[in-house]
Amino acid sequence: MGSLQIHQELVTEAVGKKMCELCPFHAISYDGKKLEITAGCRMCRLCVKNGIPGVITFEETKEQTLDKTKWQGITVFVEQEEGRIHPVSYELLGKAKELSQSCPQQVLAVVIGYGMGEKVKDLISYGADKIYYYEHFELEEFDPGLYTNILQQFIEEVHPSVFMFGATIKGRSLAPRAAARFGTGLTADCTSLLVKDNTDLVQIRPAFGGNIMAQIVTPGARPQFCTVRYKVFDAAAENREAEGEVVYKKLSEMSLRREIRVKRKIRKPDEIDISEAQIIVAVGRGVKDTQGLKMAKELADMLHAQLACTRPLVEKGWFDARRQIGLSGRTVKPKLLITLGISGSVQFAAGMKGAERIIAVNSDKNAAVFDIAHYGFVGDLYEVVPGLLRLIKGEG
Repeated sequence: MGSLQIHQELVTEAVGKKMCELCPFHAISYDGKKLEITAGCRMCRLCVKNGIPGVITFEETKEQTLDKTKWQGITVFVEQEEGRIHPVSYELLGKAKELSQSCPQQVLAVVIGYGMGEKVKDLISYGADKIYYYEHFELEEFDPGLYTNILQQFIEEVHPSVFMFGATIKGRSLAPRAAARFGTGLTADCTSLLVKDNTDLVQIRPAFGGNIMAQIVTPGARPQFCTVRYKVFDAAAENREAEGEVVYKKLSEMSLRREIRVKRKIRKPDEIDISEAQIIVAVGRGVKDTQGLKMAKELADMLHAQLACTRPLVEKGWFDARRQIGLSGRTVKPKLLITLGISGSVQFAAGMKGAERIIAVNSDKNAAVFDIAHYGFVGDLYEVVPGLLRLIKGEG
């Protein structure tokens, strides 16, 4: 890596005009006093190779070497609300334990809150080797600025290599703030994670609309931050025989500085959450009218299932966005998923690949959904679904 440097002491009016004419992208400008390189520069370096010698030079950037051995530990931010730990934290602990086996490091957990008691110690049973607990009455309510201060204190003292957050409202608020303070990278909504022998984290996520799976690495900075959606990984299995340590941390005055105070909290009504559903009936473009929706709803009711959809049906206004499965919707991991008229695009598949059993109904025998389904019905859903309903009702 490097940059172009202009030596203004060599620039005259004639030199300036000649250098401007030389650039094929018109990315060099001269105002009669100063020569400048604009945002249109493609770093082709023709101005260096073919320009007046010494006027513009290419200077190699001296890369700072990072001692990766000083950054150790795969860390999970344990999210809690009113003393209840968010389930995504157990999934991240399970993944952290798996990563620690391929590249030996401790699994660390960071808990910020007040009055958590024995729940902090219970995290040892779910894979945490060491738990850092920051407790203070000021931390009872979530404050992104205050929590980021504490994460900064933790990182400066412990130097973790990897830092994982749930892709929740809190996680998406905290992770970029912390990453910005340390000038390091952050990969959002990862669907897979690997660790190299040199502790580099390979962060895998869909890119370009889900058409490719990008592998992102941050080799020159630490910590390595990522967020992961709920239901992407399996939760850690409880092991009461596991051993670990809880470290109760003192908070610095700097960490407790805050700009926001919660005056009052208003509880929102319970929302639709298809992420927790054990059985889901999902509908796509193949459902063309209210009759098709009615059949799908009847099937869902008979199976005590949640009704979900793909993005086009949300855009039509037929469904609330909270019922959408996919990259721009929710991630689900039901025991049974029945898809009706869904082609199975990469965007949709990324949100339901963890389903234990998938039954697909589609009229196109080449539909991508059949590549991921355990059982498939090739046929018109307006004929197949009534037959399924009769079977469930025992009408033959």
